[in-house]
This record gives sequence, structure tokens and C-alpha cells, in this order.
Amino acid sequence: MRVTARQILNTYLTLTVLSTFSFSFIWGINTLFLLDAGLSITEAFAANAFFTVGQVLFEVPTGVVADAFGRRVSYLLGALTLFVSTALYLLLWEIEGPFWAWAITSIALGLGFTFFSGATEAWLVDALKFADYRGTLDAAFAKGQIAGGIAMLIGTVSGGVVAQLTHLGVPYLLRALMLGLTFLVAYALMHDYGFTRRSGASVSGEVRGVFSSSLTHGFRNPPVRWLMLAELFVAGVGYYAFYAMQPYLLALYGREESYAIAGLAAAIFAGAQIVGGFLVPYVRRAFGRRTTLVFFTYLTGAGALALIGFTSVFWIALVLLTLWAVVDAISYPVRQAFINGLIPSVERATVLSFDNLLSSSGGVVLQPALGRAADVWSYAISYVLGAGVSLLALPFVLLARREHAVSDATSGEGK
Repeated sequence: MRVTARQILNTYLTLTVLSTFSFSFIWGINTLFLLDAGLSITEAFAANAFFTVGQVLFEVPTGVVADAFGRRVSYLLGALTLFVSTALYLLLWEIEGPFWAWAITSIALGLGFTFFSGATEAWLVDALKFADYRGTLDAAFAKGQIAGGIAMLIGTVSGGVVAQLTHLGVPYLLRALMLGLTFLVAYALMHDYGFTRRSGASVSGEVRGVFSSSLTHGFRNPPVRWLMLAELFVAGVGYYAFYAMQPYLLALYGREESYAIAGLAAAIFAGAQIVGGFLVPYVRRAFGRRTTLVFFTYLTGAGALALIGFTSVFWIALVLLTLWAVVDAISYPVRQAFINGLIPSVERATVLSFDNLLSSSGGVVLQPALGRAADVWSYAISYVLGAGVSLLALPFVLLARREHAVSDATSGEGK
């Protein structure tokens, strides 16, 4: 079947918009939703941590599913799993369920996202190669980030407004409906171009060799390893910083029932994804190497988080949140282009899932730890502590830079 790179990109952008819109409908109010269900601050972030536990447990096995049975199969399983687990979240809120039930359902949510994580990115890279794409991966990922940012902006604002006008449960209902639509569109449009299913593949057989391949092309590959370890700290803090911003901004604003303000925090992050995606091609030209750009964005992001903790002014906190989100949005496509340039196609989804596993591992530890700091001291102190932790990523970025990987140089690409 002949397919053009434009068709591949259009399908990727369509799926990105639909999935991100459905995901983000609850992102602006998720922490408030958990607190409204009767959980304490520590329990709320522990529930989020169990979500990342699910990611840690299932990232690599679902990467195997994508590499063995197809990226399309993995994507469809993700939409279905998230539909069911979102419905369970709504049920637990209605009955004010016990914490153990929240923990189990959060793990199921994590499972759903792992079906998407490595599979979608691997599908795009392989399909573009199949279609003889002439552009750079930075540009392709940036377009996806812009589309996702627009969808997230609309979704988070809509979710906050809907919750304000109705109640906190309605956004979860709408999210489930959108996930059903996402499943149907993916079933119709998504095909595994450039990917051949492994003959006679079975999950049990593939799992026996998955860690070997992940280690060989991921953790045993020095430049990839160092960026994976760096993301352990940055992503772990990022999970907390994003979700803690909802109640923190409400406290600074002085009206703890204004769900639209909570949605504003997620909307700013979404807008930053759009801006960051537009800026990537231009900012990338100012840096000779991708690792130098990643180092700069990580350092700037840590500084913004620290200043968020030191301010008590609502609007200043919004500006700093925007800065943190923009530099994070710039770093992601560049980092992913660096890593994908060093991974063979046949192991791509598995290695990318292994990368996501390490990122999620940071969230498992750091979310409840920083949530406990907020519970005992304050959200402000937890942000300062988070900034300090994220600085631990910088030495690993420097180590990756020293490897002089073939995908590190940015000059001369896409000409």
C-alpha cells in the first residue's frame, strides 16, 4: 500500500489531537477530584504515584506487545483500557471508595497509558521512514507537540469550565466518551506501515528476550543511558509540579472552589506545548548539539520551579509556570530525536517503553515524597525541594554530551 509522509503526519496529528483532548479533559481538576473524594493530600499524590507504578510495571511488557504484534494493536488496547479505568475512577468518586481501590484503578490507568507511550512514537518513526520522509524527526515531533498542545488547551479549559458549571464528575464521563471515539478513529486510520509482525511471536517468548534488547540498545548504549537517567529526575519532579499546581494556584488565588482557575494551570501548560513546538526549529539552530540545548532547558526549568516556591503572588506564579512549561516543551522533541537516532527500528517501541519506565520510576518515588513535604510544610517548600532534585539531572546530560553521539549534532539536518 502506497502512502505519503503527509498522510502519515496527518494521521499522527489526528490521533494526537483526539487522544490528548480525551486525556486532558480531567488534567486541570484531577487533584481536586481526588481531594473531593475524601483523600488527603498525601493520599492524592500517592494515588498519582500508583498511576506511575502502573507505568513502571507495564512499560516494557506493552512495548513488547507493540514490537511483536503491532503498534496499532497496542494503541487500540490503550484506548480500551483507559476507557474502562476512567469509568472506574468516576465510580470510586461517587461512592467515596477506599484508598486501596484508588490505588488499583490508578495502576490500571498507568497500564492504559503504557500501551500508547512507546507504540505511538515507534509507529510514527517507522511509518515516516517507510514513506521516505525528508524532514527531521525534531520537526515531526514538534508538529505533534503543537497539535497536542492545542488539544490540551481546549480540553483542560473545557474540563475546568464544565466542572465549574456542573460538578467534578462530568469531565470524567466526557473523557470516557472521547476515548471511545479515539478507539474508533484509530481502528479506521492507523495501519502499521514500515513494520512487520514477528512470525510466531508470543508474549511469553518475547518477554524472555526483551530486557536483553532493551539493555543492549538502551541502557548499555552510553548516550541513551545518560539521557534516560537524567529524565528519571526531571520527569519525576514534573509529574508532581504539574498536579500540585492545581491546589497551589487556588490557594494563591484565594478561592479554593474556582475549578476554572485550576484548569488555567493545565491550559498554560498546554499553551506552552504549542509555543515550545513552534520554537523548536529556531532554538535548535542556536545550539550546535542537542545535549547542550537539553542541558539549558533543564537548568532553566529548575530555576523556574524554585522561584515558584519563593513567590506568594498568584500572577507571578503563573508567569513562572509558563516559563517552566515552555522550556520543558522545547526539550522534549529534541531529546526524543536524539534517542530515536540511536535505536534500531525492530526494537524501537521496546526501548522507548524502557525509557518511559525509567521516567515513571522517578514519579513513583518523588510524587508521594513531595506530596508529603507539602502536607507537612507547604506546597511552596515542596516546589523548592523539587527544583533541587531536578538539578541532579544535569551531570547525566553532560555525560551524554561527552559521548559525541551521531544524533547529537543538529547542523546540516533537513537540508
